[in-house]
Amino acid sequence: MGAGKSTIGRLLAKELRLPFKDSDKEIELRTGANIPWIFDKEGELGFRDREQAMIAELCGCDGVVLATGGGAVMREENRRALHAGGRVVYLHASVEQQVGRTARDRNRPLLRTANPEKTLRDLLTLRDPFYREIADLVVETDERPPRMVVLDILERLAQLPPR
Repeated sequence: MGAGKSTIGRLLAKELRLPFKDSDKEIELRTGANIPWIFDKEGELGFRDREQAMIAELCGCDGVVLATGGGAVMREENRRALHAGGRVVYLHASVEQQVGRTARDRNRPLLRTANPEKTLRDLLTLRDPFYREIADLVVETDERPPRMVVLDILERLAQLPPR
């Protein structure tokens, strides 16, 4: 959360002349409900089931830049779909950056806690190994303008051998 997936994903898609899709936004568009409402009504498990179906669908599309929710990597099926679907870029942000970037965002159900910083630390500890497992690139986003991150990604993607 707060690593810049949506902002950087949109800019990267523009540079690559590809459509940009955000799995969370696609779920909201199709259900007519926002993510916090889905969490409230269906619980995290219900949301994760919707997310898995959406990721499978979007990973089957040709030529798209996809941003997923941060917890998507917790399901093996999602990791397999993402890896098979194309290049995976892990945008890494420190917890301090995440706290600053998400402080006023009320659209993050997992951060509705007494201590969002601890929650972010715990989530990063849990998720980071899975992100790294499937990532073709790990890109630091702390203190870097989105445009610089995109240029870094483009340069590094060009250096990767074909799969």
